[in-house]
Amino acid sequence: MKSVIVGTAGHIDHGKTALVKALTGIDADRLEEEKRRGITIDIGFAHLELAAPNGEKLRLGFVDVPGHERFVRNMLAGVGGIDLVLLVIAADESIKPQTREHFDICRLLAVRRGITVLTKSDAVDAETLDVVKLEVEEFLRGSFLDPNHSASAEVDAAGRPLNPTDDRRPSTNEVSRPASPIIAVSSLTGAGLSELKQALAKMAQEVPARDPSALTRLPIDRVFTMKGFGTVVTGTLVSGTIRKDDELEVFPIGKQVRVRGVQVHGESADKAIAGQRTALNLAGATVEDLARGMTLAPPGTFRSTSRMDVSLSLLPSVKPLKDRARVHLHAYTSETIGEVALDGAKAVKPGETTYARLRLAEPALLLPGDRFIVRQFSPVVTIGGGIVLDASPLTRSLHKDSTLEALASSDRKTVVQARVARAHHDGISLPELVAETGWTRATISSLLADAVKAGHIVQIEDVFLLAAAWNELQRQILGSLSEFHKNHPLEPGIGKEALRDQTDGGPVVFEAVLRQLARDGKIELSGELVHLRGRGVVMRDDEAESKRTIEQAFSSAGLQVPALYNVLAGLKVDKARAQKIVTLLLRDKVLVKISEELVFHQSALEALRRQIATQKSQGVAKIDVGKFKELTGVSRKYAIPLLEYLDRERVTKRVGDERVIL
Repeated sequence: MKSVIVGTAGHIDHGKTALVKALTGIDADRLEEEKRRGITIDIGFAHLELAAPNGEKLRLGFVDVPGHERFVRNMLAGVGGIDLVLLVIAADESIKPQTREHFDICRLLAVRRGITVLTKSDAVDAETLDVVKLEVEEFLRGSFLDPNHSASAEVDAAGRPLNPTDDRRPSTNEVSRPASPIIAVSSLTGAGLSELKQALAKMAQEVPARDPSALTRLPIDRVFTMKGFGTVVTGTLVSGTIRKDDELEVFPIGKQVRVRGVQVHGESADKAIAGQRTALNLAGATVEDLARGMTLAPPGTFRSTSRMDVSLSLLPSVKPLKDRARVHLHAYTSETIGEVALDGAKAVKPGETTYARLRLAEPALLLPGDRFIVRQFSPVVTIGGGIVLDASPLTRSLHKDSTLEALASSDRKTVVQARVARAHHDGISLPELVAETGWTRATISSLLADAVKAGHIVQIEDVFLLAAAWNELQRQILGSLSEFHKNHPLEPGIGKEALRDQTDGGPVVFEAVLRQLARDGKIELSGELVHLRGRGVVMRDDEAESKRTIEQAFSSAGLQVPALYNVLAGLKVDKARAQKIVTLLLRDKVLVKISEELVFHQSALEALRRQIATQKSQGVAKIDVGKFKELTGVSRKYAIPLLEYLDRERVTKRVGDERVIL
């Protein structure tokens, strides 16, 4: 059964809740205060099943919103996930202030389908009703609710192409939609309700189904405790599917919860799919942990954001919005304070659309393609809205460059390739692309497949970067190695980490480039050292002679080694070059340093290992310092460091004053 979310909009006391009750039989006013005062304060919910003209079964979930100006913030919490709107206008009052504000909000949120309902038609005569219809037609002219116009379904209310990240985006085959009707009804007498249901069924049939295979997001609009169940949350499932026992993460607090039970429109269900009003019984969180405005999503998939680059539009009727102005920001069920940062402009003019950076007082889970509303900080009135382009900006401030233009594109390939390009030499991983776009791994891999096959993008495991960045990083590494060999002719190579510090590559990309350069025969890898092929240590004659002198001095000394500084003092090279030669011998493990003062030739230490092994084979299980001195002929000055070295090498193990031979 196809699920469609219908939202109400309109001025206070124009009959929105009465209309929903007349259609569904459900009173959406659930609060005692609402029933006592006779007005809607918070969002309410109802549902209705209809048959579409083509025979398809439809389940309509109604989100009834308050009309009073004091409760517009509650209205915004309910209207974010709707598929079509019922703009409710009382025939005995016509267009009022909240009619205009709610209508502006629907346009800014790019709601693309709806029906205008003239309620309380029984309260006026036919002539008055006709006059009101004419007033409403004039008010709606040129909008998505214009009853005399078939607008393109591929553009939003402002005429801009739809963002491809919107799960409600129509297929490319859907080029237009029928005009939106104006229907007069009376919730009291039932007049017009049958016609309204038929129009709802026809329009709901045309609503593109949301993608149940997309990544799950459920903005929470209610949190409460139900006796015998515990914590329950409700919301409109804007994308994906939720099943019993699913693990979810609560954004932005990061708490993980488990779904103990699922209800759809008040009935238990095995799963909830995108487009359905959903209630979840959760384990792992209390009502104190959760609140309206939080979002449930797959754990470890997304990141909350406090900064986002957006396309921001102001209503034509408002004052200019200054740079650094504070606003109330509403997106789905969340509300926070935001600061608007413009790029080079002092203000956004009325009716103008521009790029902006929004800095949020509290983090939220928002993704490219999400719509939002901004309201003036004081007095609090709706002044504009827009669409999120980038919820993971890399720079500290907004830059209206080609990257932002690409991120605003309606072509998904352009968007994902722009995200790869802006990562430069670091590359960007598949999980990072998922977090930045909200698209699935399969979708992203498919979008990049042609560019990878053509060689425009390089893929290393699950990391992607432009081929131009890959080639540039190779040139950087080869240039750094050439400079290193020029300045350090006696060094065998440069450490990988030191080399990476001189380049721009991320760890995965850097290692992949090194492997490629080694396969191409341009560099050689020796453990953690890197050098150009054929450009190891190059010694002059006096340096080669000094190297032989040092090695001979220690190899001939056995365990009675001379002091290193005495050996170096007799060389023909200067002290700095002598130290580099020693470093080379230590790296190649020709010499082994066992303490700050003592250096031994590796052959002498190997002979000592064999000597200790012979003792064990002869039945000697333990050895003390005295026996060791007697065995090796060394003084205590050498015996203690050598025994400590044997302990470190696990040849012996100290137990009290003795060593157990292992």
